[in-house]
Amino acid sequence: MKSNQYLKDLRTKSAAELEQELVAAKKELFNLRFQNATNQLDNTGRIKEVRKNIARIQTVLTQMKAAE
Repeated sequence: MKSNQYLKDLRTKSAAELEQELVAAKKELFNLRFQNATNQLDNTGRIKEVRKNIARIQTVLTQMKAAE
């Protein structure tokens, strides 16, 4: 259910907002990977969640560009 609400939120945003969110998610993923490599990351499941969110954002962007 949480991912459905996240998708609805993504679909209401503009392409520019989605691009900004994509950049932020990629930065977060980099930081999580860095923390994981240095054994500072407690919640390793967050990496998987962020990767899926990046894929969701990219999917919505692709759908928006195809609809134009």
